Amino acid sequence: MNFLLRTTSVPALATVVAGCDTPIPQALAPKYVPSNFTAPVAPAAQTWPSPDWWKGFGSDELNGYIATAQTENLDLAAATARVLQAEAQSEIAGSALFPALNLQGTAERQRTPGGGTTVIGGQAFSQKPSTSNAFGLLLNATYELDIWGKARNNLRAADELVKASAYAQQVVALTVTADVGTTYLDVLALRERLTIARQNVDAAKRILAIVQAKVTNGVSSRLDLAQQQAQLASIEATIPALEEQEREARYALAILLGRLPEGFDVAGKNLDGIVTPIVAPGMTSELLRRRPDVAQAEANLASQHANVDAARAAFFPQISLTGSGGFESTSISSLFTNPALTWSIGANLLQTIFDGGLLEGQYDLTKGQQQELVATYRSTVLNAFSDVETTLGQVSSLADQERLKTEQVAASAEAFRISELQYREGVTDLLNLLTSQQTLFTAQDQLVQIKLARIQADIGLYKALGGGWAEAADAATQSVPAETTPVKAGPPASAPPNAGPIPTTPAPEAIPQYAPTTPTPPRR
Repeated sequence: MNFLLRTTSVPALATVVAGCDTPIPQALAPKYVPSNFTAPVAPAAQTWPSPDWWKGFGSDELNGYIATAQTENLDLAAATARVLQAEAQSEIAGSALFPALNLQGTAERQRTPGGGTTVIGGQAFSQKPSTSNAFGLLLNATYELDIWGKARNNLRAADELVKASAYAQQVVALTVTADVGTTYLDVLALRERLTIARQNVDAAKRILAIVQAKVTNGVSSRLDLAQQQAQLASIEATIPALEEQEREARYALAILLGRLPEGFDVAGKNLDGIVTPIVAPGMTSELLRRRPDVAQAEANLASQHANVDAARAAFFPQISLTGSGGFESTSISSLFTNPALTWSIGANLLQTIFDGGLLEGQYDLTKGQQQELVATYRSTVLNAFSDVETTLGQVSSLADQERLKTEQVAASAEAFRISELQYREGVTDLLNLLTSQQTLFTAQDQLVQIKLARIQADIGLYKALGGGWAEAADAATQSVPAETTPVKAGPPASAPPNAGPIPTTPAPEAIPQYAPTTPTPPRR
């Protein structure tokens, strides 16, 4: 650019500049768009999410919370306000394409002091004080010719920022929707874990009563009693921490809904009623038109390129036209008569001869910012593909984990039932019973956490796929390489198990009550 400015005459270069704007750099090459996704994809899954994807999870309460968040969330309200600010900035930038008209009215009364002497024809006259009036009504007009496109490019940059702010609003809306879903599920999972912990406390108390009876009858030692008391205290100690986590999750959900945390509550008690609809991506290139963050990065790049064109146009002369017309008179009664009419027109040309490198530095700055946004756009694209691959893998992996953990819980529940029965009958010792109880409690708690993680991964997949959003075809400024093929389904993701509620510890009446045998001396 510097060489061009030094070696090309201003008229010739002006013709080039006025002819057209430079094309927006195309940041994507085929290497930035994979041919297909490689993570496991569930067969017969819906391709791309629907705009109301959260309704497929089967929770009316969740649907209500998301509807509330879409109107009451404060982060979303702030994002909406930023769209309004961007639109106002676009209106300000567009004003440079129109003439500025100002109506000016003046009224002035002036007194000239006397005391001086004026000589006329050799005769001296003393000046007397005088008072005069002046009235005026003028219409002033100024207009800067946009020959080189500076104002047009500034407006184009502002319009692209309007698009970017609207896309950013969609990013916030999608994030808020996903956050409401994941936080709501946190509350339900923590309540389910609390239920499991309390059931295990009840089981531990039941076993403690058996141990106490055995100690009283001299069948067991006080060591068994102390061990079971420690086991009971250990399980009870998990409850306060879970209760605090549940409170904090409820408070976080209230904030997402724009509500005070005080008095806010959730009706749901567990994850049993939550279903997870299956979704899958389509063409990899299509993902880039379904991610609002990618569209935002695209619009930011287009806006900055318009700034580059505007900085380039600043090297050329600025031509402005001025005009004014109106009436001036010393009397209001004669203000609008023909002799009071006054007008003027003019033109100005301003060409920078030397500015110490100001314009050149500004141009280089815009070019550097454009290079940064090219890299940012590519990074956003790569992260979009990474999000989809990661969440597809998580959904598949966590489904397998949930299936296997469900089998473990069922086996652990049966083992605990048998060991408790055998301990009552004196067939096994307390250590085996404590081990089986702890194994069951741990497996049940982990199963809830895995189930939560799987459902939240489903939400993450819907978010990674754009949540049903799509960019308007005429809004795109980046062409996506067409060397892509439809997604090839990898190893099918395992469907989540349909095992119903998590197996719990056996009810007390399912086990025969302990009947003491012949007493034996207690072991110390």
